[in-house]
Amino acid sequence: MIRIVRGDITTLDADAVVNAANERMLGGGGVDGAIHAAAGPGLYEACLAVPEVRPGVRCPTGEARITPGFALPAKFVVHTVGPVWRGGDRGEPGQLASCYRSSLALAAENGCRSVAFPCISTGVYGYPAEEAARIAVREVRAFLETRPGFEVVFCCFSERDKRIYEGLTGTGD
Repeated sequence: MIRIVRGDITTLDADAVVNAANERMLGGGGVDGAIHAAAGPGLYEACLAVPEVRPGVRCPTGEARITPGFALPAKFVVHTVGPVWRGGDRGEPGQLASCYRSSLALAAENGCRSVAFPCISTGVYGYPAEEAARIAVREVRAFLETRPGFEVVFCCFSERDKRIYEGLTGTGD
């Protein structure tokens, strides 16, 4: 099931919330900063404990890592790193699709039955909102075909983004 809401992802009661992280996983701006602030200092420590795959990189673009949710209502935070938009011809669509696939697989592997996603890469990373939403909805629908009873929430910060997702899914809240 897909649900679309406008609001603050840090307040959602889902098994996991997805963090639009950077490769360091140590906090940042936007949703990343909000999730770190709401989860408390334990999240920073848990992220710091994630091994680097190369200097300064704990989670490469398109991949996902999982930590506890600490002070969040969610049991887990799934951290994924979306691509920076560079025009769409440098692998960005595949990297963004991989964010959704990796996040959903990791959540399911950890027993989650509900996951809330923000709009990945559409903030400071500059990914066009409509194109990003199409990829998100396509990947989530493909996942849900094999997982009856699983719920995915697209948590949109703006009314504009919420309308984009509602238009693509035919759903709303």
